[in-house]
Amino acid sequence: MNVANAALTKADRANSRNAFLAGMIAWTFDAFDFFVLTYALVQVSRDFHQPIKQMAFTLTASLIMRPVGALLFGLMGDRYGRRVPLMVNIVFCSAMEVASGLAPTYRIFLMLRLLYGVAMGGIWGLGASLAMESVSSEKRGLLSGILQEGYALGNLLAAVAFWTVFPHWGWRPMFFLDVIPAMLTLFILSRVKESEAWKAAAAKKKDWGSYFRDVFANWKRFLYLVLMMMMMNFMSHGTQDLYPTFLQQQRHYDPRFTAIVSVISMLGAILGGIVVGRYSDRVGRRKAMVTAAIGGLLVIPLWLFSPGIALISVGAFLMQFMVQGVWGVIPAHINELAPDRLRAFLPGFAYQVGVLIASTAPYIEASLAHRFTYAQVLGSVAAIVVFVAMIVIASGPEAHRVEFGRGASG
Repeated sequence: MNVANAALTKADRANSRNAFLAGMIAWTFDAFDFFVLTYALVQVSRDFHQPIKQMAFTLTASLIMRPVGALLFGLMGDRYGRRVPLMVNIVFCSAMEVASGLAPTYRIFLMLRLLYGVAMGGIWGLGASLAMESVSSEKRGLLSGILQEGYALGNLLAAVAFWTVFPHWGWRPMFFLDVIPAMLTLFILSRVKESEAWKAAAAKKKDWGSYFRDVFANWKRFLYLVLMMMMMNFMSHGTQDLYPTFLQQQRHYDPRFTAIVSVISMLGAILGGIVVGRYSDRVGRRKAMVTAAIGGLLVIPLWLFSPGIALISVGAFLMQFMVQGVWGVIPAHINELAPDRLRAFLPGFAYQVGVLIASTAPYIEASLAHRFTYAQVLGSVAAIVVFVAMIVIASGPEAHRVEFGRGASG
């Protein structure tokens, strides 16, 4: 619902809070489901008798399938509302994660990670559109940062699981842990009303023909969003997915120290997303994102080449503060750039097409690590993608604080 400049009842505030909370929890445990594998990659490869390079391909496989989920669930979200498709999406995602933990062979595991990728691809577009349409435009940047850093929180919780669950029970039980939060999210969603912005847009045009004409009319905006999200995902996956492997393989940290550094980095990510998100409410989306990206470039040496765990931890904290600071603005920024009628589909599908293009990042980095050190590979990739991302962001459009549900965004 569009709550800006309106007097809210107690029920309205509760609905806004619940819609935001549901979107954030769903995104948090979507990320958790992905990152548990990044932490256990070495151990899973041993159990399935596969090289790390081959197991890294299962990460790529999940990323490749995310646009399929964004397409299917995004169309459902624009046609039937954000809430019910999100509930279906969450059930599917949780089922694929549990099944992954039960997989008896590498081939079955790979198939399940492909299906999990479909489920993962749908959640962001639905959850972000529902959440951003339910909160005040004046606080949209701040809440955008909190919502997006559900991704970092999911990474942090995966590190905690690797620290606590893995040493006692191995990697398989880590894939079962999202069942309870999935049930909690479904309960919260059952108490949420459908987005008023969606209702207003759906009331005007209900047929698929006019819907797809609107899609094609916004092709230039879509291509820009794909380009921006491609660079954002290269930046994120390029600095995160193989970082635990770098810590274990090159720095020779055991699972405990790997988890500690990763938790510290994700605390930086969460703080960065919130701080930069809030900053974007004051100075605009693009300026805030470019400022954080510059910071990311400056901390690369500290992030990878510092001697000792203390300085490595500081570098990891600062790198993810900057990278996820840029990301924290994304839910507000690209939902503001989307027309009301296309908000579940256009941002989410552009996001996941960007993921598809950037899905080769962990595989490329793992392959290059056979010829160079992990630090050299991660540092080179980070420098290139952060610099290009800055250019793309700075040259694009902005619709800072546009009001949803009033036709201003299309």
